[in-house]
Order: sequence, then structure tokens, then C-alpha cells
Amino acid sequence: MVAPADPRTVRVLGLDLESAVEAAHAAGVARGRAREQYTALFREGRPAAWMRMPSMPVVREEAEGATVKFAQRLEPSPLDPPSVRDAGGSLETESVILPQQSAGGRPRVSLCVSSQVGCAMGCTFCETARMGRMRQLSTEEIIAQWFAARHQFGTRIDNIVFMGMGEPMDNLDAVLPAIEILAGHHGPAIAPSRITVSTVGKADGIRRYADFASRRGFRRLNLAVSLNAPNDEIRDAIMPINRAVPMDELFAAMRDWVERVAARILIEYVLIPGVNDGLEHADQLVARLGELPATVNVIPYNPRRDSPWPAPEEATVIAFTERVAAGGRLVKRRRTMGRSLMGACGQLGNPAIRSRRFVSLGESPGTAETTGPDSADRPAEG
Repeated sequence: MVAPADPRTVRVLGLDLESAVEAAHAAGVARGRAREQYTALFREGRPAAWMRMPSMPVVREEAEGATVKFAQRLEPSPLDPPSVRDAGGSLETESVILPQQSAGGRPRVSLCVSSQVGCAMGCTFCETARMGRMRQLSTEEIIAQWFAARHQFGTRIDNIVFMGMGEPMDNLDAVLPAIEILAGHHGPAIAPSRITVSTVGKADGIRRYADFASRRGFRRLNLAVSLNAPNDEIRDAIMPINRAVPMDELFAAMRDWVERVAARILIEYVLIPGVNDGLEHADQLVARLGELPATVNVIPYNPRRDSPWPAPEEATVIAFTERVAAGGRLVKRRRTMGRSLMGACGQLGNPAIRSRRFVSLGESPGTAETTGPDSADRPAEG
């Protein structure tokens, strides 16, 4: 990471320790003092005089029990779509604080962060996909979501899941430096084993992420793949990415991940009534996974606005999960949190921002930003 050109106002949230220290030193701050102040910023929320903090106020927050969804207004950027710039408006990002319990019953809190405003992947079951991708988030804007959760909401964050708005593998230039900062011992100090990046199936992104995860200190990073179908026919119908990256290519990238990183993969499977929830689909999924070291995470569908599908019946979720387990796969059922506040998996996205411009869901992945906003694929439950 390169230090900012103007060292008198260091945008420190987007910098790792060494880059921040060198920028501070250029501004006349002793390196040792800069290190102390960098640590104090992340541990105590106290910026020093040489630090320039982003203007990202929390403009909305909603709670469902202990689950909290919050939105932050972004600073105007040349990358904002013309519809936003011309109206003198601003974009927002959304994040979700998710209290959970570990397998041993210990309380833990996950933070679901966004990597883009909207998403270009166009998955038919996803609320965020209806926005299109409005723009990428910077490393600083990703870290600012953690900073708000930790220091504005006062929540100790144990896990980070890149499952909010956006396709992280389309923004690795910002996501990977953000992971370095989040895992930094003088920063948030979140163990790599507690950081998960999810993708709809970008094979090239998985391989680049594997390069990063193969580095010393990052070998315990996690990969989640939003598969959601047992075969190409169903996946083509609900996830446009599969037409560009069919399952054979995706599985080759996943096998490459396992070989290089020596880590299991989390297979996310959104259970949609009448689409992919039959027992025959469970059998096909088990067969498709083969010998791949993976855990299946069954996610009961959370209806988006104007959804053509309801949430699945409990009996169907149980039957599907038990069938996958009977096939010899390790399977978990994700507990639904935040559905009533549109903060559950697949539900993030500001409808007011989305309505500023129409985006056809028939566009191929990656083209939406030339015609309007885009969308994200996996909101909020890690």
C-alpha cells in the first residue's frame, strides 16, 4: 500500500501499520509515536491530529433483537454513478452486526461487511441484485464499517464475513488490503481464521484469493462459495454468473483452493421453494461435491421485495438438510437473523437508491454499471 501524497492529512483507515507510520513520519511525527497512535485509533477509537477520518456517518439503524443493520452515507466520489452525482446525492453502504454462539456455546459477534454499493451479479433471489453495481468500495470504506460497529455501536467484533452488498472477488484490490488491516496485530487484530470471503463463483477471483491466502500469516482464511444449485441447468436460471463460469470451471477453482490453502470450503446453498429444494436436488448436490472437502451451509430463502417465492416450509428445510447429511456430507443450517429488517441473507439494498435508475436483470454479469446501478449477492448473515 502506498502512503497518501499529502502526509499532513493521512487517511489512515485504509493503510496498514507500516504505511501509516511512514506517512505520519513524513508529517513530522516520530515513528514510535505514530505506531502508538495507530494502535490507539483501532483499539480505543481515538484519532490523532495527523489522521484524517472518512466522513461516513451512520444514517440508519434497525434492530431485530440483538441483530443490527446499519447504513453509512459515503462521501461523494467521482466513481458515483451520474444519476447520483447530478442529483447532488450520495450513496450508502449497509452492514449487519450478528450476535451468534460458537459450537461450544460461547457468545460471538460477526460483522457482515459490504465490498460494493450494489452488485452486478444479477442473482434472481437477491434483493441487492436489483440495484446493479453502483460503485466499488475503497479499502478505507470497508474498514470504516468495522470502525462504526466497534466504536460507534460499542460492539466487540469476533468474525468478519464479506457477505454483504457486492461480489468481493470483483473488488479484490480493496478487499485484500482490508483483510491485511483487519488482521493486523496493531489494528483490529481479527484472526485470519475468523475472516471469510464469499463469492457467487468467480473462478479467477478464487485463484487470486488463494494466492493471498497462501502467504505466511493468512493460511487460515476462509472461502465461502454461494452455489445454490446442484446442476448447471438450475444454476443458469437463478445465477447469471454460471453462464460465464459453469460449474466444472468453478469446481476446478475450488479444488485448486483446497490444494494450495489446505482449507475446507463453505458451500452456501439458499433453499428456494420449488426451485432447488427437492430431495433429488439434495442427492445431486452430494454427488456434485464428490470428494471436495466442504461443509454445506443450508440457508432458508429470505424473500426479497416482490419475491416470486415464499420462504421455505420448515419441514422442507429439515428434510433437505437431513438428506444431505445422510449422503455423508457435513451440513449446517444457517439460523435466520434480521429478516424483518431486510438484513438477512440476500436482503440488503436501499430501495430508495435502487429506484433512482432502472436496471434490467437480463443484463449479463459485469455490464450493469454502464446502464445503471447494480447489485449484491449475499447480504447479511455470516
